[in-house]
Amino acid sequence: MRRPLARTVTTFAMLAIAGCQSTGYRGADAFAPQPGDLLFQDLDCGPLCDAIETVTQGVDGAHFSHVGIVSRTDGREPLVIEAVSAGVRETTLSEFLARSKDAAGNPKVLVGRLDDTHRPLIPEALRVANSFLNAPYDGVYAIDNSSLYCSELVYEAFRQANENRPVFALHPMTFKDPQTGEFFPPWVEYYASLGVSIPEGQPGLNPGSISREPVVQVVHAYGRPEGWQRKAATR
Repeated sequence: MRRPLARTVTTFAMLAIAGCQSTGYRGADAFAPQPGDLLFQDLDCGPLCDAIETVTQGVDGAHFSHVGIVSRTDGREPLVIEAVSAGVRETTLSEFLARSKDAAGNPKVLVGRLDDTHRPLIPEALRVANSFLNAPYDGVYAIDNSSLYCSELVYEAFRQANENRPVFALHPMTFKDPQTGEFFPPWVEYYASLGVSIPEGQPGLNPGSISREPVVQVVHAYGRPEGWQRKAATR
């Protein structure tokens, strides 16, 4: 939200803020990320990623199945805080970007940046996000427990930074194929393996819905996520 199904789920999860100054790290790309930037990623992890991308498209038609937050830019290279199957952790930007590539060999990642109204929340949001380091991954995708999935980490960090007022909206989750109205078979198998009911209609969010929030502007494309219609304003 984000071969055997267990392997598919693990692949999905592993692949599912202070000031605005940059150290100048640019890697092979001229873009320098800033703390608090949101990295929306199109992963190639099989049926579950496909299901996520089918039910909620990202900004300008992009397909996303994972999101992380740039947490630090004061080291040799930026770090990204994210929720994956191993729990909440920090990952180097280069490792994050290497997970999936487009036809030209570039990372299928778009960078979203909060608008000026909400950027003052970033230092506290990063403090909150770092307080979640090593928290377990939320494989059930429930918003009301002590574990976190990738989009929930972003939601909670900024909600708590904003005096418990959500910055990103929750929506009724669906695990159904919009063409058939039936549950995607991979989700049926997945939740059966957990021994819990599919949380259809429960509040939640995903990378695609966050990317379309009006408070987020795409400022850079490392590559081309599937479905994305590039706009000229993106650097």
